[in-house]
This record gives sequence, C-alpha cells and structure tokens, in this order.
Amino acid sequence: MARNEIRLSGSGGQGMITAGIILAMAASVHEGKQAIQSQSYGPEARGGASKAEVIISDEAIYYPKVMAPDVLVALTQEAAEKYSKDLKEGGILILDELMVKQAPPGNFKVYTMDIIRTAADKVGKAMVANVVTLGALNTLCEFVQPESLEKAVLSRVPKGTEDLNKRALEAGAELAKAYK
Repeated sequence: MARNEIRLSGSGGQGMITAGIILAMAASVHEGKQAIQSQSYGPEARGGASKAEVIISDEAIYYPKVMAPDVLVALTQEAAEKYSKDLKEGGILILDELMVKQAPPGNFKVYTMDIIRTAADKVGKAMVANVVTLGALNTLCEFVQPESLEKAVLSRVPKGTEDLNKRALEAGAELAKAYK
C-alpha cells in the first residue's frame, strides 16, 4: 500500500494552503487516488506560520490528519522549526535557501532549494513560489504524474496567469532535477 503524508509550510500568504489543495486535487481528481487536504494558520493569518497537510493513498484514508509526515516543505525558518519535530525518521525535508538559514536537527534527508528567489527572479513573480514548490516537490517525490499536477494547477490559478504558472511549475521541476 502506498500512503504518503505531506506537510507544506511557510508563513501566511505564501500560498502553501493553495499548494496543498492543488496537490490533493491532482491526486484525487486527475489520478483517482484517495486524497485528503487539511490546513491550519498561526494566530496571525498573514505572516504567521501556516501549514497545509495532504495525505495521498491507494486505499481509504480513515484519519484525515498527518501524524508523521514523510515529506515536509518549509519556506521559513519558523515553519522549519515548528513543523519538523514529527517528520518521519528517514523522511524528506525541503527548505527554501533564502529564508531558512539553519536546518533543524533530525534523522531525515535535507534538500535546500532556491524556491522563493526562483519564483521572483527566474519566473518573474514571487507570488508563484507555491507553484515552484509544487514543481520541485513532485519532481523529487513523484506523488502524481507531472501532467496531472499541471492540470490541477491550471484549474486553480486566476485567468490570464496560466503561462506564468506553467513556467513556475517547470522552474520548480528544474530545481529538483539537480537532486535526482
């Protein structure tokens, strides 16, 4: 049985909740897998730590909360410290190079990627860092087919930003290919 628990974290406003919704949609709608997405914000919605959790499974999901994530993405130092404590031993921690200066201690693989700067400089808009994150995460972990993820992204982004978001997805995939 394949079951993956994923936690996407950062500060409110970075789009990690939207990224979680998109990943769950790619798995369930476009691939027919079981998927559940949940979210929580820090006390100050914009700027405080926030997280989205996604469970993707081949079988029914009976408990909707992530207990020990296989993968954690952290786009801020606060999120890395706050949400890495229950990362599964041997799991994967993906950190943003610009915002996370020190990886939290633990027995997991750490991948440091230039997610936010890639969104701002290579794609042209910092606001697509969440889509860059999805491209990197999915290329590294292969939760869904790239085409499924692209369809889910394009169905959730504002009209007129489709090309921008496609470029963001590709830029994220390129970041992760350095680790494959």
